[in-house]
Amino acid sequence: MRIHFIAIGGAAMHNLALAVAEKPGYTVTGSDDEIFDPARSRLAEAGLLPEAFGWYPEKITKELDAVILGMHAREDNPELVRARELGIRIYSFPEYLYEQTRDKVRIVVGGSHGKTTTTAMILYALSKLGVEADYMVGAQIAGFDRMVRLSDTARYAVFEGDEYLTSPLDRRSKFHLYHPHIAILTGIAWDHINVFPTFPQYVDTFRTFAGLIEPGGSFIYYAGDENLQQIAAETRADIKRLPYDTPEYRVDNGVTSVVLPERTVKLSVFGRHNLQNLHAAQLACRCIGIGAETFYLAISDFTGASNRLEMICRTERSVAFKDFAHSPSKLKATVNAVREQFPDKRLIACMELHTFSSLMADFLPQYKDCMKEADRAFVYFNPKVIEHKRLTPITAEEVRQAFATENVTVFTDSETLQNALRREDYSNSALLMMTSGTFDGIDIPQFATALLQA
Repeated sequence: MRIHFIAIGGAAMHNLALAVAEKPGYTVTGSDDEIFDPARSRLAEAGLLPEAFGWYPEKITKELDAVILGMHAREDNPELVRARELGIRIYSFPEYLYEQTRDKVRIVVGGSHGKTTTTAMILYALSKLGVEADYMVGAQIAGFDRMVRLSDTARYAVFEGDEYLTSPLDRRSKFHLYHPHIAILTGIAWDHINVFPTFPQYVDTFRTFAGLIEPGGSFIYYAGDENLQQIAAETRADIKRLPYDTPEYRVDNGVTSVVLPERTVKLSVFGRHNLQNLHAAQLACRCIGIGAETFYLAISDFTGASNRLEMICRTERSVAFKDFAHSPSKLKATVNAVREQFPDKRLIACMELHTFSSLMADFLPQYKDCMKEADRAFVYFNPKVIEHKRLTPITAEEVRQAFATENVTVFTDSETLQNALRREDYSNSALLMMTSGTFDGIDIPQFATALLQA
């Protein structure tokens, strides 16, 4: 099989290319107009880095069996145009994942928050227990060398189910193409306002996902979400409904343990949202025959997915974490988790408004009270990013009013933000740095370490 990737350098796309290239009998090529590390180095090491960047329609020939189209490519991409002229089969990323796993039991994790971590928890437990699985997850996991695996031997496939658009040619949500046997929805909190301009439209994409569960499948959902309760009530009669909530737990000296009927198991993660994620993962594993105690013992040393409440520095009296949190629900859950885990420490929380939705004036009110549990809260955004995204300008005062708590200070200059953080007292503190970006060039682990060790 000869497979060509258009926009091979994307985070998900290059991982898929690496996975496909390892399958016996497959030859992989690809193109992109720019590729950055780590994708660049990883593709080069595998011999898949394009010789030159750009789009080359001459690479598209009738010898190809398929083309896989990345979200980064536009509809008028010269290679895509050529593939369509030649009648070559064109797959989106999720379409190809389904094609490769149509004979496997598919576990798909969706939701506005927690899906990466929940997917990682399932995979980590399966790996510890020696259960082979194919997978796609949106972050690096300890013990896994990449984010995508495809094989001819695994019985199970575990996918993180993204509600964002499939490709430039397909406006469906990605997770609509996976047709799960076991589906998880962790919660619905409005996001991707550029694609789903109203909350009811956003809810509908999750409703459609639940309607695509395979006959006789299972629907695992967070019981505390009213929208998920309604969706569960509407599912077909053949679908098994499995609601979940926060399992019984306790926190002793900064260590969280889950309380089971026969024993208590210490965990390496913390926070109510992570405990809820664990319960969802446990139910998914139960659906394939793994008992609760077996699951929790296997997951006890799981420290989290990369950039998901990841500890980056610890001193005798202080600790620092980085997190991908940027949407309101993720932000609030992460701040609250650190507050609960370290009630005696001064909580300094810093987040960056970086995504399309977070920088839209109409969406800002969703951030109300999200950081109220912090002692000091810093919010940063770069007006040039708003200009680049061609959005309506917002002001620091509008952002401050949207967060609606007195502890919030807003910055629009990265150096000014850094200086403000340097003036804080970290002698007995928990520092939380939250962004899907870099606060415009900050090496977050290095910066946080310097603050705590000053």
